Amino acid sequence: MPPARPPYRFHPSMASASPPGDHRVTTIHVSNLHCPSCVATITDALSSLSLSVDVSIVLQTVTVHHLEKISADDIQTAILDAGFDVDVPQDHSEASKRHETHLQQCLLCQQQRDASHPQFRLTMSVGGMTCSSCTNTITRTLSEIEGISDVVVSLLESSATALLDSKELSEVANQAVEDCGFEPHIMSVDPLISSGPVDDSDGLRTISLRVGGMFCKHCPAKAMRALAALGPRVIINTPITSHTDPVVIVSYKPEPPSFTIRTIIDALEAANPSFHVTIHRPPSLEERAKAMHARERRRLLYRLLVNIVVAIPTFIIGIVFMSLVKDGNPTKDFLMAPMWTGNTARSTWALFFLALPVMFYSAGLFHRRSIKEIVALWKRGSRTPIHQRFIRFGSMNLLVSAGVSVAFFASIGLLALSARQEPQMMGDTTTYFDSVVFLTMFLLAGRYLEAYSKARTTDAITALASLRPAEAQLVVPAASADPIPERSSDYDPEKAESDTELASSLGSRVVKISPDLLEVGDIVRCNAGSTPPADGTIVGPSEKNTFTFDESMLTGESMPIVKQLNDKVFLGSINRGPSAHVRVDAVGGGSMLDGIVAVVREGSTRRAPIERVADVITGYFVPVITLLAILTWVLWLALAYSGVLPPDYLDTEIGGWTVWSLEFAIAVFVVACPCGIGLAAPTALLVGSGLAAKFGILARGGGEAFQEMERVDVVVFDKTGTLTVGEEPRVSDVEFPVESSSLKREVLLGIAAELESASSHPLGIAIRHYCASNGALGQLGSSFSETAGLGVQGNFEAGTAIIGSQAFMQKHGVLVDEDTAELVQTWKEQAKSVVFLAVSETSASTCFSALAAVFAVTDPIRHEAPSVISWFQKQGINTWMISGDNFTTASAVATMVGIPASNVVAGVLPHEKGEKIEMLQSSGHKRPSGFLRFRRRQSTTPRSIVAMVGDGINDAVALTVADVGIAIGSGSDVAISSASFILLSSDLRALITLSDLSRSIMKRVRLNFLWAIMYNFAALPIAAGVIYPAGHVRLDPVWASLAMALSSVSVVCSSLALKLYRSPKLPQ
Repeated sequence: MPPARPPYRFHPSMASASPPGDHRVTTIHVSNLHCPSCVATITDALSSLSLSVDVSIVLQTVTVHHLEKISADDIQTAILDAGFDVDVPQDHSEASKRHETHLQQCLLCQQQRDASHPQFRLTMSVGGMTCSSCTNTITRTLSEIEGISDVVVSLLESSATALLDSKELSEVANQAVEDCGFEPHIMSVDPLISSGPVDDSDGLRTISLRVGGMFCKHCPAKAMRALAALGPRVIINTPITSHTDPVVIVSYKPEPPSFTIRTIIDALEAANPSFHVTIHRPPSLEERAKAMHARERRRLLYRLLVNIVVAIPTFIIGIVFMSLVKDGNPTKDFLMAPMWTGNTARSTWALFFLALPVMFYSAGLFHRRSIKEIVALWKRGSRTPIHQRFIRFGSMNLLVSAGVSVAFFASIGLLALSARQEPQMMGDTTTYFDSVVFLTMFLLAGRYLEAYSKARTTDAITALASLRPAEAQLVVPAASADPIPERSSDYDPEKAESDTELASSLGSRVVKISPDLLEVGDIVRCNAGSTPPADGTIVGPSEKNTFTFDESMLTGESMPIVKQLNDKVFLGSINRGPSAHVRVDAVGGGSMLDGIVAVVREGSTRRAPIERVADVITGYFVPVITLLAILTWVLWLALAYSGVLPPDYLDTEIGGWTVWSLEFAIAVFVVACPCGIGLAAPTALLVGSGLAAKFGILARGGGEAFQEMERVDVVVFDKTGTLTVGEEPRVSDVEFPVESSSLKREVLLGIAAELESASSHPLGIAIRHYCASNGALGQLGSSFSETAGLGVQGNFEAGTAIIGSQAFMQKHGVLVDEDTAELVQTWKEQAKSVVFLAVSETSASTCFSALAAVFAVTDPIRHEAPSVISWFQKQGINTWMISGDNFTTASAVATMVGIPASNVVAGVLPHEKGEKIEMLQSSGHKRPSGFLRFRRRQSTTPRSIVAMVGDGINDAVALTVADVGIAIGSGSDVAISSASFILLSSDLRALITLSDLSRSIMKRVRLNFLWAIMYNFAALPIAAGVIYPAGHVRLDPVWASLAMALSSVSVVCSSLALKLYRSPKLPQ
């Protein structure tokens, strides 16, 4: 008997009101509401008990409108069962169970758990996966191991990731996957909570070096002595102990150009002329997946070629002579004549020997994998419950293997029967050996095309990685003692003269090296038409004032960007102007391009909710098809032997109704295809993620983010830095109220500049720049304190000073005279932001009698903002603006861009933005539904899907609470880390592309699902013989295999067709 639940009691945090009638309102405080997933979970849990549910993450409350017959205890019980904690006394054991349930769906709690109990993220490549049943098998196998959680298996990327409680579990996981018949390889086991970057606070860089050319046991010692000779500047983390594994890991502090990684490599190569040192980089996940795809295609191709060679004589003997050549032909008579024993024809024996290599070599791949799957399921120690082994087993390999094996061994049985008959003029030819050959050929051809097509879907990350140049042109002083080896793989000595140019302005030379050998601080030359080998800053040549770089491959911005000295340039951009000298700012995976690849890779592991449909279907697909095939055979057999079927149905000469019925079962085995269902969503989403990256949009939230973006009802924009330019606001007006301060204007400007010195807010930067260029006298401040969203306070020699919003002034009792108030109102109506400065008479006093200065900061509206707002409104999407600025200024900006004043939320603090997002989510506004758009299960509580677009730290809460968070790429790291999508360009027109692309992706996913499901629904009855009575038409197993192969290929090709996507015509 389960323990009794704690009695429901009203607390100060719980309120219940009874409106007129039989309706009641109950509000319950829940202490672990953290994210939109929590909201959705509680809403679903209470849907059957409530008329409406309002869940607030910020207030941690659940407000339920319900009928009077539903008690508050029922509501509490439902919330507790969903894994949440109600603020009442609770039984400890029950609380623990609820906490575990809660952890399964709350990402924030998972992160907090990981911080207190360090976990490790395992990444492995997995070869041999062919369909979604394979991924389900691996997911189920790893999830059953204690200490392993959050398993994500990607069929397209041939990879698997999981969270481990300890590093030792990585080998357990590797062995478990191998036991399932796959080919795993551990790529990395990294702490989930990183302890920090490779380059630590002391500036140390850790790197792996591979020393080639070692041939004996004395070579490692020579290399170690060479490193030891460099002294304490080099720390040997992992020495070389054997010439068979010549990798050494060292740490050092770069001091370019005198001491760099090049210095260490030169020292090693000087130790032995045969040594050749390179940077050791294990293959990336994409490289290993690419190699696995290539190896899989080779395996399939070799087997397919053998099958095709065998298929030629099989076609001639089994089809041409047996079906097309007229009786009486000498060759046909020769082939039809009995041979060796019984009444078995020569053609049957020939087909038998031709089918042997196909059965055991070409189709052997399917047999081995299916056997391994079954053995892993039933081996001793398997954690799969007995009943689950009968209802969830196997993959596409098992269906193929079963179909081919039934056909082959049934033919062996028929051959044995004919061998026992008396020889006749014409031998017996009733076998399926030719079907085995053609069936396997079509399956292999389809599998090869599918493997080739699936590899194409991962081109996005590969294309991004290919933007890295093969060499870098290092600029070094002509007299530098640092010898720079020419390490380009395609180095041509005949071009050495041109590669070592003298730059007269710098007195330097240019040498080609591998980009891996660069250090932070190195100067590289970026010629016209080439890409910088690393992220960096333009430092020359000084006589050139402007440079032009094309960043379209990174940001999607088609127009070249004009750069000047000290501007940033990025790896992956292309120099469209004169050659530039660039100082390297990031190496070793720290570039913007590496960040983009990491985000795209992370997004590919986040699955869309619609993919769970495929998991459920494919999880039970093989057992269901196996059962259908057996039932098909038994049913036809029962009908035949009961006399229901006419005698003319029997068209086989041997084996009777048993063999005749078996052909239907083989067709059912072969024609069923779970691959198309399993590939419908991931292929489209992966191609879509690559397309998004091409347009400068990073899908950090993966498939789930695309699905939510397609369903967005409301888009909320931040003001500063989003609808306005933000990066370049300027002070347009300054007012010093008459006789409001005895301090000189220069001193007041100095105080304002000092107060804003630590601010990264655009308004603070604008004031700081204005003060610096208008004669501000430097002031030394202390005891700074900041009130989020309001202002800053500090102590100065002249007195205590505060700077910030009008609300901040009111909080400190600062008076504003009538004339200044009128001026401020005029500025606000012109969409200018107003910042106030007040200074007390002494540093010990916090009494501010009047204003000292008032700044009007203008932030230009983005030119594309009005047209973007208009586009969303035409789509039926509600647009809102939310800002911490005053209502007058915010309304003026909203009017300029086309947002109704009624849709403006102003004067809110950062945490209040989250509350406003929740308010909009409960508003019930729904956009019009479109074709092929699945609607959510109808709920009594209408809920809007809200997207938030922002760029600042103060937007992080709103971005997290929103269903879809979209961060402007120029925004803060906190905002970016809270977002589902990241726009690399600040151009708001990317939002139009994102919305339209999300719809195209999800439409393609649904179209793929529709096609794959319709194919199976149509093909299975035909294969089972439903239409056979209409005209003795049956689906031959050979043609069934061709149909099955084409179905999965067509789904992949449909997803690849997304590459033809063109963004909508964007407003200029």
